[in-house]
Amino acid sequence: MGLAVAMGIGRFAFTPLLPLMQREGLLDAGGGAWLAAANYLGYLLGALSAARLGVSTRRGVLLGLAATALLTAATGSTQGLVAWMVLRLLAGMASAWVLVGLSGWAVGELARRGRPELAGIVFAGVGLGITAAGLWVWVGAAAGAAGLWWQLGLLAALIALGVLRLWPPEATPQRTPAGAPAATPAGAVPRGSWAPVLCYGALGFGYILPATYLPLLARQLIDDPQLFGAVWPVFGLAAAASTLLAARVLRHWQGLQLWAACHAVMALGCVLPVFSRSGPAVALAAVFVGGTFLVATMTGLQHARSLAPAHPTPLLGRMTAAFALGQIAGPLVALALDHLLRRLPASGWTGIELTLALAAALLLRSAHWLRRAARRPETPHARPSPP
Repeated sequence: MGLAVAMGIGRFAFTPLLPLMQREGLLDAGGGAWLAAANYLGYLLGALSAARLGVSTRRGVLLGLAATALLTAATGSTQGLVAWMVLRLLAGMASAWVLVGLSGWAVGELARRGRPELAGIVFAGVGLGITAAGLWVWVGAAAGAAGLWWQLGLLAALIALGVLRLWPPEATPQRTPAGAPAATPAGAVPRGSWAPVLCYGALGFGYILPATYLPLLARQLIDDPQLFGAVWPVFGLAAAASTLLAARVLRHWQGLQLWAACHAVMALGCVLPVFSRSGPAVALAAVFVGGTFLVATMTGLQHARSLAPAHPTPLLGRMTAAFALGQIAGPLVALALDHLLRRLPASGWTGIELTLALAAALLLRSAHWLRRAARRPETPHARPSPP
């Protein structure tokens, strides 16, 4: 429920609302890019500051959820690009606090109880939140963008109240699982963690353009909210179903093997819109990217926690920061390539298309490294070769 609010609404409600806001003349393409960039920057700042909040995990998560609800509703009450940029930056920070705190706590609790496979249920919250927000915008498009921001803020507040009620204040002390590696000192990051951090950054770079622009691509095909709005719920359903199925796959595969497979499938989802702007291609891209990015997120964070079981928050923060930097780099690279292509003879390519191709190449390279790492003996503190 917490991840559904912080990520499904706080981070990703903007995606289905963006084409609607553009259709209503509230934003142009440049304004949408600036709002997305502000949110990615906030996500980076939140990831870097999550370990330094100075409050308990529960209190930090609840603070992030309350902020998400307020900031979402406030977006419907303000006008102007600058005000929206401030709100989206703060929303990005709040969502990172919740993701780092809640994922670290939940994965640790499940490991302590001997039920790590249930992490799929926890991370399914992101996909369910994306689906709920997408369906809400799809069904209620007639209310207008401002009204939908208000409604989603209220929905986030109601779900956050459920989290408050279901999560008792008595914190269960976390113990290092039997057979776990020696504890990493608080605030330290274990040796050999840079390679998975870079792979996690490649994940952020690879998923962000499809996750941001698929509804816009659908709108270019059919300018009807009742039709282009269906792409985002499909993305969310694929994401939610994938994390639930991942629990079964992990009974037969190592986590790094599954992480590698997700990067390979996501690479295919990135290049599909490059070669075809048809409705089936956009829908398949939504399934391929939506059905892999959460599983890759989940397995990446689980791997990070296995490297630092006693004090995972610093490494989780570094992983999330790398992810955020990848997100920031994606749109910036697309803009730079688009500017460069305007100065060159007509090539038939756009900056977004070239960036999607680059993202696919990075995902395939990181998938290759992850697969090789999975074949080595599980020695979390061994220093792997860089990807």
